[in-house]
Amino acid sequence: MPQSEPGFDELLAAARHSAVHLEMRDVYGVGDEADDFERWQRTGRRDTDPTSGYWAPWVRLVRETVARGVVVRRARVVSEPVTDYIRFEHAGTPVNLHAGEQVRWLPRRRASDLALPGNDCWVFDGSTVLFNHFSGDGNWSAPGWEVRTEPAVARLASAAFEAVWERGTPHERYAV
Repeated sequence: MPQSEPGFDELLAAARHSAVHLEMRDVYGVGDEADDFERWQRTGRRDTDPTSGYWAPWVRLVRETVARGVVVRRARVVSEPVTDYIRFEHAGTPVNLHAGEQVRWLPRRRASDLALPGNDCWVFDGSTVLFNHFSGDGNWSAPGWEVRTEPAVARLASAAFEAVWERGTPHERYAV
């Protein structure tokens, strides 16, 4: 990946109005979640302490972003019945909300007529898209992301997010 390509933190810091995240996988296998996920599978308990070492950096980042006036939203397209991983994500979502994110869930069967990008993505201010690249087992693949600024790509990703958001169910009303 070129050194000049900005990363997530840099793009979020530059956002002025909105940062939206479209998630479409039923399973993620990223390393920094492995211990928490395994513990949740064993015990049924999820770390939901916003001050924990796991959550505190994210909570701080989102709170600072929202305090600047940036609206942070996350939409998840999920298969039903949901996977264990989605149950795990759902159990941790109260921390996302506590940090200042808004979160909605859309059952995949209700997304069949939507044009969705091939990868999960973040869209910043409707003009910059950071596509996340994952391997088949849900871990990061190299390179882990791709930044695109072409207007047509930004419009596609923005429209996809908004379509999912419009149909999605707010977290507080979505049961897994």
